[in-house]
Amino acid sequence: MDDTLFGKVYNPDVLSCLANLSNDEVFTPPEIVNQMLDMLPQDIFKSSATTFLDPACKTGVFLREIAKRLITGLESQIPDLQERVNHIFHKQLFGIAITELTSLLARRGVYCSKSADGTFSVSRFATAEGNIRYKKIKHTWKNGKCIYCGASQSEYERGDELESHAYEFIHTDDLEKIFNMKFDVIISNPPYQLSVGNKSGNSSKAKAIYQNFISQAMKLNPKYLVMITPSRWMTRSTEGISDEWIDKMLNDKRLRIVHDFLDSSLCFPGVNITGGVNYFLWDKNNPGLCNYNLHISENQVMSKDGFLDADNIGIVIRDINALSILAKIKKVEKDYISDTSKNFSSLISPKDFFTNKQVLTSSWCGYSKNKTADFEIRCYVNKNIHKIDYGWVSLSQIAKNHETRKLNKVYIPAANGSTDIVLGQPFYGEPNSVCSQTYLVIGYDPEKHNFTKQECENIISYIKTRFFRYLVSIKKKTQNGSRGVYQFVPMQDFSKPWTDAELYAKYNLTQEEIDFIESMIRPME
Repeated sequence: MDDTLFGKVYNPDVLSCLANLSNDEVFTPPEIVNQMLDMLPQDIFKSSATTFLDPACKTGVFLREIAKRLITGLESQIPDLQERVNHIFHKQLFGIAITELTSLLARRGVYCSKSADGTFSVSRFATAEGNIRYKKIKHTWKNGKCIYCGASQSEYERGDELESHAYEFIHTDDLEKIFNMKFDVIISNPPYQLSVGNKSGNSSKAKAIYQNFISQAMKLNPKYLVMITPSRWMTRSTEGISDEWIDKMLNDKRLRIVHDFLDSSLCFPGVNITGGVNYFLWDKNNPGLCNYNLHISENQVMSKDGFLDADNIGIVIRDINALSILAKIKKVEKDYISDTSKNFSSLISPKDFFTNKQVLTSSWCGYSKNKTADFEIRCYVNKNIHKIDYGWVSLSQIAKNHETRKLNKVYIPAANGSTDIVLGQPFYGEPNSVCSQTYLVIGYDPEKHNFTKQECENIISYIKTRFFRYLVSIKKKTQNGSRGVYQFVPMQDFSKPWTDAELYAKYNLTQEEIDFIESMIRPME
């Protein structure tokens, strides 16, 4: 085979280099592609009837690696190499490119020629695109958003000379008509997100779209579905993915194998995808327990059967060590995870608690730097933006929840904290104070919360423990720290301060469990 044109032109290093180019549309290294292919029953590569589709081609690496396996697997059935290559490329491998450029890259990677009808194509087609198609699609706008992917009309309604990023596979109601055929295997690394044009502070929001590729692929009813995507959906921390979709995935018994990587660079060297990435095997005809594998580092993998714990709490407990720790807490606190009133999330305000779209946003500057008769309420603001800790506002500038200003409370950054610190610094919020959207309010409800200053200080002592922040880290996989990430933290008696030693003893943690927590979480100064 090395003497053929296919063998001479094929160069795996090219696609390995491309795998490191971009955060927006991440190219997949051949090594990861082959790990994904290894999850499939290998007999399918010995069948001349098995059909494969990559609905989001970039370099063509998935189709290329499948071709290599089929060329070997079909050797006894189709001895002539050129005849075998022709059959594989014409009858078994199909792709939909995401852009015009990637269509050329994919054809070059698979056919060894950017034109499938060209002289150097390892299998000649009647058309330049062969079985790797690209069709320029326009978004379908309604109320300023695309009805299929949610893209912002103001950002993506553009001239024909620019890419629209309206991907064909998720912008159609007639999937079967794209190739007019069924597929046994759908495998891909789809685009992950699009800007939806909403402004929050100084940044644009991005909305996940990879779930649309998964849903569309399932509509085609393949025997097997294999994809690599961000892992944030597992902890419900992704903008744009509905709870209904997540519930459906978590309870789908056809999701049989998941490899989950806490550090995305283990799959995509040099690329940082917050919350990590995962690839999975969905097996239509073989439902059962999911074999879940957490890759902590290159050489450390923890595995278990079953995607959720027995309480069916609605997220993946990615940290397998957490299962034993949570089980010990539940022995003391009973049903605290499912009963909001028994966990710390009940103390956390909704985001934007005092804010509307005009006032008290992180970048809003309508405060006074000095206290006056008209501006007499202290307002804590984003120090990184304003270079001060607080300004002064009037009651009329507070959009809502006026009564909370009278309480003793605790403020904590809504989006902050490194991986091993987890949360930003909490601090005491005196009566006659509010905050911008930079912070959440702990003890926010005047009808339920009436803490003293000392109790607030005791709450702060609890937050600063490694125990507390480790339990938050189970769900908090991004900078965002909304009230939901506090679900696994049990309530305490706040008439006293708390230390890690007291909490470890209360929940009977072993030294091994303590060492694990302290290896993951740094002390908070």
